[in-house]
Amino acid sequence: MTDNKNKSATLSLGGKDYDFPVYEASVGPDVIDISSLYAQTNNFTYDPGFTSTASCESKITYIDGGEGILLYRGYPIGELADNASFLEVCFLLLNGELPNEDQKDKFEHNITYHTMLHDQMVTLFKGFRRDAHPMAIMVGVVGALSAFYHDSTDVTDAHQRLVASHRLIAKMPTIAAMAYKYSIGQPFVQPRNDLGYASNFLHMCFSVPTEEYIVNPVAAEAMDKIFTLHADHEQNASTSTVRLAGSSGANPFACIAAGIACLWGPAHGGANEACLKMLTEIGTVDRIPEFIARAKDKADPFRLMGFGHRVYKNFDPRATIMQATTHAVLDDLNIEDPLLDVAIELERIAREDEYFVSKNLYPNIDFYSGITLRALGFPTSMFTVLFALARTVGWIAQWNEMIEDPKQKIGRPRQIYTGATERPFVNINDR
Repeated sequence: MTDNKNKSATLSLGGKDYDFPVYEASVGPDVIDISSLYAQTNNFTYDPGFTSTASCESKITYIDGGEGILLYRGYPIGELADNASFLEVCFLLLNGELPNEDQKDKFEHNITYHTMLHDQMVTLFKGFRRDAHPMAIMVGVVGALSAFYHDSTDVTDAHQRLVASHRLIAKMPTIAAMAYKYSIGQPFVQPRNDLGYASNFLHMCFSVPTEEYIVNPVAAEAMDKIFTLHADHEQNASTSTVRLAGSSGANPFACIAAGIACLWGPAHGGANEACLKMLTEIGTVDRIPEFIARAKDKADPFRLMGFGHRVYKNFDPRATIMQATTHAVLDDLNIEDPLLDVAIELERIAREDEYFVSKNLYPNIDFYSGITLRALGFPTSMFTVLFALARTVGWIAQWNEMIEDPKQKIGRPRQIYTGATERPFVNINDR
């Protein structure tokens, strides 16, 4: 971020002008620095949802929603998903550059040998009800990591931050798989060091002690791509939550637990689950025209979930990759599922119907990822868990960047107060 010496913003207020510096981004909109606004004018800005406010300077992820662009450290998401493994993407997000062969081997070794959990954590899992939502378990267990790994909670120590980062990336699949196994009443499956990241996760989720489980390479590749496509997404609600929690100096495990809790909200991480619920409501292919008509009716509250995106006003670049992955999984597994038939036909109609095309209501990543995860055998209750697993590396990268930023201060948003003015206390007998 550089100061644009030839450009400033002037605010006229109460007959007086105030100048504020403008900073240039390497790509995307410039920003007006209003950090001195209150000191100069005794006024705050009002920006609900922070939709026009840059809360930080970042070099990790860039999104251009109008053009359908998503870059991780400058690399287009499509090139990374097609050519790099998820762990290579993790290294990139954490370090700023793709690894060479030696760096890749060392990083993969560090992650692989951190996958096991402290044995006492099994007792922690058993403290939850069997019908507990897997996301509730994730929030509790990830937050509890700080009670087991005291040697990586000092945020001022760069080495401890590195160890915590590796531990979180490594242990999140194990925690997610254990949450799944616990919810269905099956025994926990230990990680295997001879398997890759995605393959190991599928093994922990779907293998049982009574028979050998062979990981389907198409399923593993799809899982790896899903992780990459969800790894980071700029300053969304959960990432901002992680940064805000981290600004207080909270330990990394607590910060990531806060991010998971935020992601659990249906307006954030639950979109693919909502999409599957919509498909269930439609039920069969012959009912699609009825629901298409309802979606076009402004008086009908029904909306097609999984179409369009708040950020991407053109198309979601991740959806194109996910579409091919979805069809590869469906073709390979040869699954007969009425809801998948509904999804495929709905996708075809929406891509050809002028109403949806004119409004840029293309299928987004949540539409395709929900279908793929269902095909792989995951219940909808696990969808947001898998989102959290993938997003962990993005949260960690953002948290590390925040910790290392000399300009970072503890988060303290302001407000416009519209409540009662000062008034005297009235005794209860006089009210």
